[in-house]
Formats: sequence, structure tokens, C-alpha cells
Amino acid sequence: MLELSLPVLLMLFLAAALAGWVDAVVGGGGLLLVPALLLGLPQHAPAYALGTNKATAIAGTSFAAVTYARRHPVDVRLALRFGALACVSSAVGASFATAVSKEVLQPLIMVLLLAVALFVVLRPSFGTQDSGRVASRRRSALALLVVGAGVGFYDGLLGPGTGTFLIIAFVGLLHMTMLSASATAKVVNVGTNLGALVAFSFHGTVLWQLAAGMAVFNIAGSWAGAHMALRRGSGFVRVVLLVVVAALVSRLAYDQWWA
Repeated sequence: MLELSLPVLLMLFLAAALAGWVDAVVGGGGLLLVPALLLGLPQHAPAYALGTNKATAIAGTSFAAVTYARRHPVDVRLALRFGALACVSSAVGASFATAVSKEVLQPLIMVLLLAVALFVVLRPSFGTQDSGRVASRRRSALALLVVGAGVGFYDGLLGPGTGTFLIIAFVGLLHMTMLSASATAKVVNVGTNLGALVAFSFHGTVLWQLAAGMAVFNIAGSWAGAHMALRRGSGFVRVVLLVVVAALVSRLAYDQWWA
């Protein structure tokens, strides 16, 4: 039985709620949840924080996916196709989670995130309006490779920022609006979380009792975030995306050079 003090439990529950809100709007809830779990579980190996994060996040992400699907048109067949491949690649990524040097990978992720932020800032209309364009078969195949294989693998390997990468890929490659991309990303993110969770469960690095309690708060945050995004539209999602990217880069830079 995992014994945690009341202040630690409250901190983890609050982090789960905030992570659910961020994930429902634009992704990146792992930025809050993984560090909180590492801080609250110093007696456990980092793999337990990653595994418990997945068990918590899949609840909120699933709830947000259903909320979006009910209130906003989602191409379910496309999302499920991407999600199935992402599930497999995420499981592979999770299996490599303890073998890859973060000191090498994190700078590459920071560069990519900064490029994404610069692109969104320089193109204010990016993803805020429906262009009416339909992606070609080649672009759809490229999106499947980038999202299903690449982002899925990354989510299993590290995780934070997965929703952000999904949204940018869907907007840039499939010409979706930010809101449509965010809705589709939730379905795909369920697949990436599931694949990683299966792998972490196999290795026994999931604290199920703690995850169950945190999942309740994660769902509450997801409900609030999804409804706020649907009310305020793509412009709101765009602003939150930029804030999350800035926070992700700051956190990765701190881990890389000052932690």
C-alpha cells in the first residue's frame, strides 16, 4: 500500500486537475503531471512517474475525446486510423524509455518546439480559419507517418508536449483548424496513452491506486478545458498552445542545464 502525506496527495490531485485542463485544450499536461509525480514519489524510480502519469492521463484524455466528439465534428475514421498506429509506436517508445539519453534528446525537442512557436507567431491566421483545402493522399500518408509513428513513439518515450505536436501536425499537414485539430488529437492521444500504459504495466511501473484517485481530478480538469475550448474556438486554442510551448521549452531547458 502506497503511503503518502496529505499535502503530497493534494499537490498530486491539483496537478492532475490542471494537467487535464491543459491536455483538453491543447495538450502538454505531462509538463505538469510528470514533474509533480517525480517530486511526490522520490522513493520510486522515474519509470513509476511515467507509468502512473499514463494511467492518470488516459482517463482525462478519453473523457475529453468524447466531449469533443459530441460537440464538434470529428473525422472518427481518420482519428482511429492514426490512433491505432500511434498506440503501437507509443508502446515501442515506452519500451525504450529507460534506454535513451535525455541529455541528447531534449535539446532536439527544444529546437523543434521553438520552431513551432516561431511558425505560429509569424502566421497569426494559422489554424484559426477553415481554409477549405483538402489534403492530398501524399500529405495524408505523410501525416500518418509523422503522427502515427513519430509522435506516438515520442509519447511513449517521454510524453510532455504530445498533444501540441499532434495539433501542429494536423493543422500543417491536413489543413484542419486549431479546434478541429485539438478534437482529433484527443482521440489519437487516447491511443498513444494506451500503448504506453500497456508497456509500463508489463514492466510493473504503474501505481494503480494513486492513478485511480488522480484520474478523478484529471477528468474534472478535462471537462472544464474541453468546454472552454469549444466555447472560445480556435483563437483561444492558439493562444494556449503558445503558452504551453513556452512552458515546455523552459522546463526542458531547466532540466537540461540547471537541474
